[in-house]
Amino acid sequence: MDEKEFTIDLSDMKRDLIDAFKQCTERGLMQSAKWFAELSFTLKKVKPSTCEDQNISGMQEEEIEDFDNFCMAKTYFDLREYDRAAFFTEKCTSPKVSFLHLYAKYMAGEKRKYDEMTDMMSPVHFKNFKNSSLKALRLELEARHNNNKLDGFGLYLYGVVLKKLELLKEAEPILLDSVHRHPLNWGTWKELSSLITDREKLNSIQLPNHWMRQFFYAHTCLELQLNEDALKLYTQLCDAGLSENTYIISQMAVAHDNLRAVDEAVEILAKLEKVDPYRLENMDTYSNLLYVKEMKAELSRLAHRVCEVDKYRVETCCVIGNYYSLRSEHEKAIVYFQRALKLNPNYLSAWTLMGHEYTEMKNTSAAIEAYRQAIEVNRRDFRAWYGLGQTYEILKMYFYCIYYFRQAQQLRPNDSRMLVALGESYEKLDKVVEAKKCYWRAYSVGDLEGIALVRLAKLYARFNEDDKAASFYSKFVEQMEVLGTADTEEQCQAYRFLARYHLKQQNFEFATSYAHKCCEYNETKEEGKAILKEIPNKRHSAGTPNVEERQNIEDLGSLTRPPLSSTSHGNGNTPRQHLSMMNLTFTP
Repeated sequence: MDEKEFTIDLSDMKRDLIDAFKQCTERGLMQSAKWFAELSFTLKKVKPSTCEDQNISGMQEEEIEDFDNFCMAKTYFDLREYDRAAFFTEKCTSPKVSFLHLYAKYMAGEKRKYDEMTDMMSPVHFKNFKNSSLKALRLELEARHNNNKLDGFGLYLYGVVLKKLELLKEAEPILLDSVHRHPLNWGTWKELSSLITDREKLNSIQLPNHWMRQFFYAHTCLELQLNEDALKLYTQLCDAGLSENTYIISQMAVAHDNLRAVDEAVEILAKLEKVDPYRLENMDTYSNLLYVKEMKAELSRLAHRVCEVDKYRVETCCVIGNYYSLRSEHEKAIVYFQRALKLNPNYLSAWTLMGHEYTEMKNTSAAIEAYRQAIEVNRRDFRAWYGLGQTYEILKMYFYCIYYFRQAQQLRPNDSRMLVALGESYEKLDKVVEAKKCYWRAYSVGDLEGIALVRLAKLYARFNEDDKAASFYSKFVEQMEVLGTADTEEQCQAYRFLARYHLKQQNFEFATSYAHKCCEYNETKEEGKAILKEIPNKRHSAGTPNVEERQNIEDLGSLTRPPLSSTSHGNGNTPRQHLSMMNLTFTP
């Protein structure tokens, strides 16, 4: 060992430490960066041998003074040591380091909240946990704001804290001020978007003239279920040269999903998976679509792939949960949805899907808690409101059903499914006028399933308004024949009613036609034969009997019902399969 006196040029050492910190940070070597930053912090009063380093040159004086504190605190923050980051930046005065101090305090409170949650067996009581540091942090941010010491990022954090404390009116102007001061912070735009409640408010809000505004409008339209408008805006962004952006592509898939264009959404997400195979964002949405289409093999492949990418991501847990749900292993599905919520208690999709699974298991109390928590996360989630309505319908608490279905209908005013559900609740409470209005509205906005027509027809028939009932039954059978859908029970009832109605009205040709239709189904074959036998007698009493009808009676013995389609009646499907076609996943 060399016995010479050991000496170090601290200025040169300081220069090397700054460079080493920069090099390690850029390469993601955060533990090494932390070690260099701590060593540099001990030489806080030493100036580096050169002032040409890009980390220091061009900084204001207060930023240079806070530089060592910032470097060390930033490594603590990146390594989730939030309290240490806040402690070492407490006396810093530059805007950037002050923001890091405040944000570290906020994240420290959030981390403590989540740590407490992980000890719970079930996530249904997560809403009882709050970030205990929010109130004190709000007072500190308010004082800085009053002294005009918050920049655009500081205002963003102030708005987030106000929102967490449910002070929404106070948060809106703060967030709006933030996007005006610093429009290049997507987090601020998203927080502001969550405060927009309708199209009118979206059009009236004063935003900076910046290209970020287009992304904001598109995102907010999608959140407000203005899906056609969102698609138009995202298409404009694609035409402007951003057609390969994965975020825009995924948002367009979500819009197609909301519009119930399932095939288009699946195609877009399948292409996205090939373009970015390690992307997990929106893969839970992809799994929902595969569930709807009952594509078991594809869903199994997706579950294995995302598990290989990262088994501890919320999206992965939701994909695996959907896979088990499709296999009717609801207990295992719930385990994975709970795992997703322990990773992120504010993950909306997991709350809603877990509510569906509890409903499948007839655990209505747990389902209600899950849906309510989903609403706590996002009050604009129509699936959660609809799920609550369905759950209370199981409990036969129809006044509650009306409230929750109405909330869902307000979020999706042109969705016939919400209107039909609302009409059924009114009907069960004998509020016939309101039920008729809901069914008619559902038919007017485009009732593809034909449910509204059947409900209207039955309601009019129930009160002996046969003319109107026959009109709606006729439209229903015509719609079913055009769409090519099979709903055996409803169609049987429709053909039987129409055959009897036209026989009574002495419209013998129509009565004969519908009676023949009745003979095609086992449920109404005998009644169809009886009507065909009755038609000649009715015609004879009204005039001359028809020769063809007599021949029809003779040929009745040879009538056989053709094989039924393998497509089962909607109510014969499992509850979640029926509602999956409605962007939901269960029905009572």
